[in-house]
Amino acid sequence: MGTGSTLFAILIVGLGVFSYVKIKPIFDVPEKPDLGEPWWKVSKPTKVDTSIRPFKIQVSNEILKDLKDRLDRALPFQKSLEGVKQHYGMNDKLLTSIIDFWKTKYNWTQREKILNQYPQFKTNIQGLDIHYIHVKPAQTQGIKVLPLLMVHGWPGSVREFYEIIPILTTPKKGQNFVFELIIPSLPGYGFSEAAEVPGLNTHQMAVIFKNLMTRLGFEKFYVQGGDWGGIIVSSLAVFFPEKIIGMHSNMCFVNTPLSNIKLALGSYYPSLIIEEEHQHLVYPRMEKIGNLFLETGYLHIQATKPDTVGVALRDSPVGLAAYILEKFTTWTNPDWKDLEDGGLTKKYKMENLLDNIMIYWVTRSITTSQRLYAESFSKATMSLQIDSIPTDVPSACAAFKHDLTLIPPSLLKEKYTNLLQSNILDGGHFAAFEVPQVLATDVFEFVTKVENLSQKPKSSPTN
Repeated sequence: MGTGSTLFAILIVGLGVFSYVKIKPIFDVPEKPDLGEPWWKVSKPTKVDTSIRPFKIQVSNEILKDLKDRLDRALPFQKSLEGVKQHYGMNDKLLTSIIDFWKTKYNWTQREKILNQYPQFKTNIQGLDIHYIHVKPAQTQGIKVLPLLMVHGWPGSVREFYEIIPILTTPKKGQNFVFELIIPSLPGYGFSEAAEVPGLNTHQMAVIFKNLMTRLGFEKFYVQGGDWGGIIVSSLAVFFPEKIIGMHSNMCFVNTPLSNIKLALGSYYPSLIIEEEHQHLVYPRMEKIGNLFLETGYLHIQATKPDTVGVALRDSPVGLAAYILEKFTTWTNPDWKDLEDGGLTKKYKMENLLDNIMIYWVTRSITTSQRLYAESFSKATMSLQIDSIPTDVPSACAAFKHDLTLIPPSLLKEKYTNLLQSNILDGGHFAAFEVPQVLATDVFEFVTKVENLSQKPKSSPTN
């Protein structure tokens, strides 16, 4: 070999080594950080109250009178452009009909009774009073009762789960188990207290909910969540795998360098990462990215200036309703932006949607709920790279066809290495609220698989 060839070979090897040294860390699994158990109030009392206190929703007449006055002063709204339907956001005709229903047909006294139909409690975790619903099954003879923590997201609340509660707590024919449900309000959402100091992101909420379940006497339990709830239950599986029997999510998420490279390659060769019958749900990529841009403007605002937009939403019940219910239109089905009525009553009852709005309004929690975006997308949180840490907890990912994102199972397995179930189902982002039976069936199917696996005898070691 000549001198020139030798130098060229050395150069190639050197470039290869340099590239490996520089690129390899990108693909390394980050170390799992120690989250600790921060105190989320400015001051800490000498004695912490760990009692569990019964709770009922009771809204004062003063709050209701103030709401009525604000609604009465709201009209007229800015007239929408001709023929735009929901393409500029919620149009004036739809908003007028919603506010008219709120003023003339929505009866808070009756709705309060409905919201109080399930047992509710509060307990102090790391300085914050955490509100939760706790529903035990009525019929348990001869069957196992499995604890299931269910976690909501934004702009939802515990109200999302009211229709699915009776399905999950009622024994199904042929099943030898039923669920005992623990459904907390996220800190800063609804009836759970908000942090007074920065840093309460989704991973820290996972710590709070782990401590909640421990206080309730559950050393091992199942988890289910969507939206932020999906991220929180994923964090529970990453940080506390010894406590999680199984994780079910209707918003599984993976954000590793390798998964992003594969997703980009799939734009040109979809068959490399997803089955043919599902390719149209993920690609063409640009169309999906375009819709994601349309639907995530709120995210940038809330991740950067949540308190500023919160001022307007906290001051106006009409603004709050428009801001939140717009999401229930296009996140349930993006095609509904082409409908004059936004499609809301196709899948939801207006009373139920307004229950969710009322929870935000009467607790004055819209600003504190939006801070979760700023905390979870902060430089400090993102630097932990927790999205890239895998978990081997038995997992299920239910993807709904009209949701904002849909990640192929082949990519999800990079994070959820023990992925037992991955179904693509009819529905949108608010699955528990929109299609409770569909979601419940998927949960039952997954838990059946986990329970059957746990009952299999372990093979004897060979001598």
